[in-house]
Amino acid sequence: MQVTQEYPRKSPHRIYYPEDRLPLVKLIPMGIQHVIAMFGGTVLAPILMGFDPRVTLFFSGIGTLLFLFITGLRVPSYLGSSFAFIGPILAITGGNASRIPYALCGVAGAAVLYAVAAVATMRWGPSWIDRLMPPIVTGSVVAIIGLNLAGTAVSDAVNNDLAINAASDWARVMIATVTFLTAALVSIRLRGFLQMVPILVGVIVGCAVAAICGVLDPQSIARVESAPWIGLPPFQAPAFSWRALAAIAPVFVVLVAENKGHIAAISDYMGRDLNPYLGRAYLGDALATLVSSLGGGTPQTTYAENMGVMAMTGVFSTHNFIAAAVIALLLGLCPKFGALIQAIPNPVLGGITLLLYGIIALMGIRIWMDAKVDFTRHKNLAVAGVPLIVATGLGVKGLTVAGMNIAGIALGTVLALVLNWLLSIADRE
Repeated sequence: MQVTQEYPRKSPHRIYYPEDRLPLVKLIPMGIQHVIAMFGGTVLAPILMGFDPRVTLFFSGIGTLLFLFITGLRVPSYLGSSFAFIGPILAITGGNASRIPYALCGVAGAAVLYAVAAVATMRWGPSWIDRLMPPIVTGSVVAIIGLNLAGTAVSDAVNNDLAINAASDWARVMIATVTFLTAALVSIRLRGFLQMVPILVGVIVGCAVAAICGVLDPQSIARVESAPWIGLPPFQAPAFSWRALAAIAPVFVVLVAENKGHIAAISDYMGRDLNPYLGRAYLGDALATLVSSLGGGTPQTTYAENMGVMAMTGVFSTHNFIAAAVIALLLGLCPKFGALIQAIPNPVLGGITLLLYGIIALMGIRIWMDAKVDFTRHKNLAVAGVPLIVATGLGVKGLTVAGMNIAGIALGTVLALVLNWLLSIADRE
């Protein structure tokens, strides 16, 4: 049995650890809260790639259950769509849905390479990962995720033009503000069960305000009413392609870095060292991505949005994520439930993600602080600063090179790794 090291920490919340059990009456709303937190990114990524969102939701539930089982219910995480693969996948499909099976082959290849890294970590320990990705790199990767997605949070809260001209624009800002403040105040001021579900309370209040303001989309409401209760998502199998393997498989490196950063952040907030489970976490993520690729789903990664929820609530029980995974399965199998979640207005999602993405960015900074990263060293300034600026500047649009789009998160992660390696050559400090 692996023993985890406990870190002393102070928290305004009672801490619920991975092994702690919660009653079903609390698990269901907390599971819904985690589904809401991951929903925007998990649905947006397949839409951008040309995949079916219902298939992705279904496999995010399957993948999360696989991950939890492989990590022995010790690592609290939810698995959702990875944005790092958007560019390489679009380079293969060209936006043509008929070519998605070839992209799935590349995703499966990335999963196999990821599994090799997992086995190496389980066999020889995480020290090689620590050398490749010291705190200066993992902190940068976590901060990049929050800052890279900042633009989507702001545009959801305001509008795509980022201009407030009409009364409807003021209404959107007001809805986002009420949603954000509700979630923040519930987390800060309330006690008991409600303090554990601030995101869910914020969304409910935000949707109520949106309904009063007439911001609810009639077409979304109509889709909820017309959607069937039960229906299988449209699965599809991969088709072999050397080109897809060459273009997509190497992106597994980004997943390695993301997962390493996420494990470090969760360990810090929970006050328990999860590094001994890093190899298992890699294997769980790899198998989840492989299974997803075999059925037509997107590549998967541990989700920082759900880390933000854990940081806010102090609830790290893995039973939360079992509940969330089951709910995600229902979303994939129940079109009406999925349509209901998709009917949440953008300003409400914007208000919630403003809070969550900010927490994610600060998680990266906390990794630096706890590791006592010395920012008087010019090397550390370059390794952290340049990738942050590049990834934030690119946003979710990414960088297009010779017709191939590279996601901002992926480019920032690779840049942090490469700069750390290059600038460490002959480093005597």
